[in-house]
Amino acid sequence: MDYNLLLDFATDLGYRLAMSGAETFRVEESINRIMDAYGIQGEVFAIPNCITVSIEADHNRPITRMRRIGYHGNDLDAVEGYSNLSRLVCQVTPKPETAMRWLQDADRGRRHYSVYISMLANFIAACGFTLFFGGTLKDSLLGGMCGLIVGLVDRLMNSLKANGFFRTIAAAFLMALPAYFLCNTPLLDNADAVIIGALMLLVPGLLFTNAMRDIIYGDTNSGVIRIVQVFLIAAALALGTGAALKFSASLWGAPVGSGLVDYGPLVLNIGCLIGCTGFAILFNIHGPGVLLCVIGGVLSWSTYMVVMHISGNDITAYFWASAAAAVYSEILARIRKYPAISYLVVSIFPLIPGAWVYYTMDSVVRGDMVGFSEKGTHTIAIAGIMAVGILLISTSFRLWSNFRGRFRARRKSI
Repeated sequence: MDYNLLLDFATDLGYRLAMSGAETFRVEESINRIMDAYGIQGEVFAIPNCITVSIEADHNRPITRMRRIGYHGNDLDAVEGYSNLSRLVCQVTPKPETAMRWLQDADRGRRHYSVYISMLANFIAACGFTLFFGGTLKDSLLGGMCGLIVGLVDRLMNSLKANGFFRTIAAAFLMALPAYFLCNTPLLDNADAVIIGALMLLVPGLLFTNAMRDIIYGDTNSGVIRIVQVFLIAAALALGTGAALKFSASLWGAPVGSGLVDYGPLVLNIGCLIGCTGFAILFNIHGPGVLLCVIGGVLSWSTYMVVMHISGNDITAYFWASAAAAVYSEILARIRKYPAISYLVVSIFPLIPGAWVYYTMDSVVRGDMVGFSEKGTHTIAIAGIMAVGILLISTSFRLWSNFRGRFRARRKSI
């Protein structure tokens, strides 16, 4: 067997999974399963910016590969494709050269939305979540325009290869500026709703989800690194929107608004549906997966509203809503043989505390340290209880799968 080529294949597959936005445990698990399928002993160590794979070839000769993981986006369709390839290779165990050819075929078969569809998705996502967070129809349209600004700035920064911290500051500033400017005109009712809706495009929802899942599965180093990235992005959002507020106040005066609209369940679910559709496209989900992700988002938010109505406690509601999203994602993952993250990340997006993140940052900008402490603590509590809800469900499904696997293996041996 060509051990070098097999090691190249396993490392390249893990690298592509990581660059597509897969969780650390999925990257390591996929590589380990491939090596186990070929009866090779090896070790895998992955963190968000590096993968190291080492195996023992003939005569206990060690061979090691290391790949550096740079800045990347989120391509859940690619995560599904490469995960399916990993399962196929483990089942068939073809020659390494054949497996490498399959990997190249998977690269060529990757699907992407056009630039125009991606820009439309930015508009739809921001428009839907502006309505979701209490904006009027006028606010929703302007929120969609601010979402377009975020998409254009992100593409420009990508072409210039700017780091993530700076691109977030630039996108937040240029997105918030027109909202604050138009807030004192009849064209806009509430700048906060517009900014929160567009801000959801910059809130690191998938990064937060993967951080929680990494910690859940014992990849503490990766989880901590991702959590630090989440805090850095939050700081960049605060700097960008804060600078826009100060700049607009100095030129046009402090923005004023008419207050957020308190919508009923129907309008909230419509806004949730529209916003989740945009995010499903932005995460490069195709086919029926888009509809299934949107259903998951509506399901999680409906669960939140029902529990909130019964208990009157939002922390309790966030727990059960995130648990419902996790159950939905795990069930679909087993039915369709796709990674659960493909459904989970969009399903929990309506629960991501984007409004709380914004008001926490706004308190800092306005010098309200008491408000910052209260809102920041509540935001952390929401994130933590969502992580617990996802943890319990994911761990339960994982334990059940391991139990079933051992039970079947035992029956076969008998």
